[in-house]
Amino acid sequence: MTESEITRLGVRIQAYRKMRRMTVRGLAADAQASPSFISQLERGQTSASIGMLRRISVALGITVADLFNDDDEVGHRVLRRSERPELPMRPGTRKYLISQRPLQNLEMYAGEFDPGASTGDEPFTHGDSQEILLVVRGEVTLRLGLDDAETGHRLGPGDSVEYRTSVPHRVINDGPETAEVIWVVSPPTPSTRTPLPPLPRG
Repeated sequence: MTESEITRLGVRIQAYRKMRRMTVRGLAADAQASPSFISQLERGQTSASIGMLRRISVALGITVADLFNDDDEVGHRVLRRSERPELPMRPGTRKYLISQRPLQNLEMYAGEFDPGASTGDEPFTHGDSQEILLVVRGEVTLRLGLDDAETGHRLGPGDSVEYRTSVPHRVINDGPETAEVIWVVSPPTPSTRTPLPPLPRG
């Protein structure tokens, strides 16, 4: 990275940190770094490895790409379907970010599930926000809870469910066609999700 790129990176990290109302020490703790390193990084006095930038972006609730995107236009912005940023997911599942960065009050995603695909083998949580799942096309099953306490909701086009992101949840397409869904989360949650292991059986 050039000196100007390192400087711009530091400015963006500091801007995102302040927008999240985080202290240097708070960001350092979440990113598993020292406060002095974060301070030097924000002032453009040092660079960071990709691994460190990933930890910083997770702590800030953004992606690594956001740290290098200088387009901060705020206002009416059009996002074409073909231009949606795609998030890494398991095979057969595609998830796209619709709400444009930087996220403030809510985040919105579009998802596609091939027949038999799901969000994962186990339910997961992410923060404690309000989440709405809306089915646009096809059918999916939303499972809330763990094991015997789990509740399943079969959803078709136009159906929606509202729940807290702190409730273990999992989406499965057990239908014959590709399903398309929308997620709305408010306020935005950390970009990492917490998988939950199944309860021991006995």
